[in-house]
Amino acid sequence: MAGTIGFRPTEEDERILREAALPGESTSDTLRRALRLLDHEHWLEQFREDAHRLQDEDLTTEPEAW
Repeated sequence: MAGTIGFRPTEEDERILREAALPGESTSDTLRRALRLLDHEHWLEQFREDAHRLQDEDLTTEPEAW
């Protein structure tokens, strides 16, 4: 992966970054935090899809594993 990634923020992007930044946090740190939130959001989406797919699974009908 590249050492740096170019990003040309729009005025709206700059506003969001300003408002989302924690005290003393650099723009890069704010963007890293946003990427981690996006990753967590993706994980939650997958979790919900799996839960929906498995909602009718009845583990009481499975043999004991021990």
